[in-house]
Amino acid sequence: MSQQFKLYFALLALTSAIQPVLAVEPVKVKILIAAQFEIGAYSGDRAGELQYWYERYLKGAPATEIPGAENPLFCSEIGICGVELGMGKVRSSSSMTAILLDTRFDFSQTYFVITGVGGTPPGAGTIAAVFWADWLIDYDLGHRWAPDEGAQGAPAFSPRKGYESIRQIKLNPNLVAWAYHLSKGIPLKDSASAKTYRNRYQQVQARRTPFVGVGAHLAADTFFHGPGLSAEAQYITDLYGAGTYVITEMEGVAVAYVIRKILASDRILSLRSAVNFDQGSAGETTLAHLDPEPGNTPGGFDVGLQNNVAVGSTVVDYIVSHWLQWQKQIPEFDLN
Repeated sequence: MSQQFKLYFALLALTSAIQPVLAVEPVKVKILIAAQFEIGAYSGDRAGELQYWYERYLKGAPATEIPGAENPLFCSEIGICGVELGMGKVRSSSSMTAILLDTRFDFSQTYFVITGVGGTPPGAGTIAAVFWADWLIDYDLGHRWAPDEGAQGAPAFSPRKGYESIRQIKLNPNLVAWAYHLSKGIPLKDSASAKTYRNRYQQVQARRTPFVGVGAHLAADTFFHGPGLSAEAQYITDLYGAGTYVITEMEGVAVAYVIRKILASDRILSLRSAVNFDQGSAGETTLAHLDPEPGNTPGGFDVGLQNNVAVGSTVVDYIVSHWLQWQKQIPEFDLN
């Protein structure tokens, strides 16, 4: 055999050895669970928003560092991934952008579950209740002025025209209907302290035991609080024709906007558990409620997180177990 042919076969063998490395397929992600903050470790200590999800689906899964993301991405062998994005619209949306642009992962058929905790108005929810979002709304984007600088009793906010796709996102009604249908009967946990706390309130909804509901989630970089700002939140929701404001949070609309912008995806769910009321009870000042004395807290944080996963995992498990059907399209649900 001539030297020329020997060199040819040597190069062919080398190319064959390298080719599998170059042809590594990206990880196909079925579900991405996007929480916002953690308190300590991802397992074994006081839980933040990701820990119970991590312990259910991701324990032992490899951590992949994503350039530009706040925290690593964990992915299980069956295609369920989870990440702590970071609190607030800026950190959460920039993290999601970095993750979706990482070519090591394929998000073309992914279902996204944006998840965490928030506050609820006492007329709409109760401690440890869990709400799927039908609308995600930006509380901040618009014009706002001091109430005493306008007409007495008039709203102190108006939306800025031209930002409709950024300030409000209606989630896929078919997917939201599926999520609520699959999870509405899930038994939810409660706590003795939460039971005592909610009885301070006169509103019927506030005094209920935890339940699964659907409503608008409002994201604000400000921890807005008190009956006045709660009423403003509902006013904004009314302006946008988005039904009932049920949860105040800090990330949803920004994260969903990134997903839609990059992927044009309609496979987005947002799930929040109510761990406090957005205002005090009768006779309680807003500042006293915002900064409670020791032993004077709602007592629903941990059970709210557990309820969140109990509700959300029902939907995650269903989609994964019916993946051959759900990977192609969201099955039609009879909304009537």
